[in-house]
Amino acid sequence: MARIQTINRETASAEVNTTLDAVKTKLGKVPNLIATLAQAPVALNAYLSLSEGVTKGRLTAEQKESLALAIGQANNCQYCLSAHSLIARGAGLNTEAIQAARKAEAVDAKTDGLLKLAVKIVQQRGVLSDQDFIEAHLAGVDDGLILEVIAHVALNTLTNYTNHIAQTDIDFPVVTL
Repeated sequence: MARIQTINRETASAEVNTTLDAVKTKLGKVPNLIATLAQAPVALNAYLSLSEGVTKGRLTAEQKESLALAIGQANNCQYCLSAHSLIARGAGLNTEAIQAARKAEAVDAKTDGLLKLAVKIVQQRGVLSDQDFIEAHLAGVDDGLILEVIAHVALNTLTNYTNHIAQTDIDFPVVTL
């Protein structure tokens, strides 16, 4: 059972309900993560703003989902791994690509570099060596993409940590860690 419950729509503010209705229209449902974040509208709005913001970058849908999987695995977030394993299929990743992304691996050299960079950022708490930086550049990850990866790490870490602390009930097909 979740430690932090999802918001009760009957007692939620009109503003929160409007936001959750917009999420439902866009996604077809209000995932438990979103309904949990709605307990603090500032957290919900921060998540939605950052989530929307990263859609406007240079990364492909496949790369973004691969990053979510690699970061979710690095942070041991079963909720996010379950959600993004399903979403990744819709973005064009097959079972093998999903499993590879969870290991921070990809066939494409640039995507592989993005995933390795993201996991280093998570594991090293944002402290990269000169060699880490050089390896990212050698994989074709320029400075702008490095900053996009940081944004994705921030977004996914927000959801990973929320799920850990809230013990969010998984409302996607469950995958194992």
